Amino acid sequence: MKKLFSIGLVILMIFSLSSCNKSGNGELTGVKGRGKWFEPTPYGMTFIHRGSFNLGPNDQDVTSSSTPAKTVSVDAFWMDDTEITNNEYRQFIQWVRDSIARTTLSEQFPEFMNSEDRKGNPIDPPRINWKEKLDWSNPDYSEALAPMFIPENERFFKKKEIDSRKLFYNYQWIDLKQAARRVNMYNYETQSYSGGSVTDTKGEEKAVENRSSFIFSNQVNIYPDTLTWIRDFTFSYNEPWATRYFWHPGFDDYPVVGVTWEQAKAFCNWRTKLHNDFLSSQREATLQDYRLPTEVEWEYAARGDHQSSMYPWGGYYTRQQDGVFLANFKPLRGNYVEDGGMATMKVGSYEANDFGLYDMSGNVAEWTSSAYDESAYMYINDFNPNFEYNARPGDAPAMKRKVIRGGSWKDISAFLQVSTRSFEYQDTTKSYIGFRCVRSSFGNEF
Repeated sequence: MKKLFSIGLVILMIFSLSSCNKSGNGELTGVKGRGKWFEPTPYGMTFIHRGSFNLGPNDQDVTSSSTPAKTVSVDAFWMDDTEITNNEYRQFIQWVRDSIARTTLSEQFPEFMNSEDRKGNPIDPPRINWKEKLDWSNPDYSEALAPMFIPENERFFKKKEIDSRKLFYNYQWIDLKQAARRVNMYNYETQSYSGGSVTDTKGEEKAVENRSSFIFSNQVNIYPDTLTWIRDFTFSYNEPWATRYFWHPGFDDYPVVGVTWEQAKAFCNWRTKLHNDFLSSQREATLQDYRLPTEVEWEYAARGDHQSSMYPWGGYYTRQQDGVFLANFKPLRGNYVEDGGMATMKVGSYEANDFGLYDMSGNVAEWTSSAYDESAYMYINDFNPNFEYNARPGDAPAMKRKVIRGGSWKDISAFLQVSTRSFEYQDTTKSYIGFRCVRSSFGNEF
């Protein structure tokens, strides 16, 4: 009997110890089973470590007399090692085209939409089924897809083409800056949002009703403005650039141009969706959003860990010792071909800076997320500084200015300096402005 009692006591003690172990022995141990996280290198991007630098011109820059310098610190982030190319942007266009087609066809052919998940649970709203083959030559689809093509009376030489005027990308985002305002904080005593307001994309002020008040949507036509090659230059024959640059395979690896600031933002949103949708399908953790770099992030990356250099390559001159130019710009009073190109060139045609970034000066200027203000350096924070303003349709033109950086193939060398600031209006397109994406890092240092 005693032996049985002893065995039972031992079993009870083992059970008790195992129970305590599962609960952390009453100690603060954190939530178990969270797994380990490693942030892989994003395809086509390079890591920019966190650091500080003197924002603005140095004593030898031409703008040093009018623009103050400021010491700032920047978090780590990933950045595209080249500008977004024509071929990469075409992937965006084809995705939008196919998503519109599949959504349209789903009204007659339900197989193009998933209304249930893998376990048979209903999906509300239904999602596009990308696994179903989309055959554009299928005669059964002709009538349903007809509105996506250019009307017969508008066709050149009766050629049937997708109507680029119909290619709109719809997306949503959360305005965290408006949500963070103290007046918009949730009142736990009244269990409601009270007294707060938000300004929507049309400039109208509305009371905060619930969390959805901070969700905004936008619809953007995403096809590049190819006619900007002609519009930008009067008394100039640029028709071959206008009719071939974006779609011809010979220009696949050239930077996309003719995109507005709003189109560049839409591309970043789509790129985030494309990546995170894949990760979700693999039941993996999603990533930080792709976005345009802030003005300060761009300058920090362009400097390539050189504090006082005038150009990304770390020197004070635009030529090597043997006289070869180091970037694609407008040298020698308009001798465009002297640097190796006439207009834009293939991305990565010149050496990268010490961060591994190509064409941070020249080729095409680049959109940033920052709004342009001449005195921004006077009031921006020194901790991840940025100045943003989402201009509304009724705002004055000056409120729609966005910072562009880096200079382009048509600019003189002063615009290639890493500290030179310029601007363009967010709803305009130019044959010399493109963009690249960044993605915030989770803080890993490599």
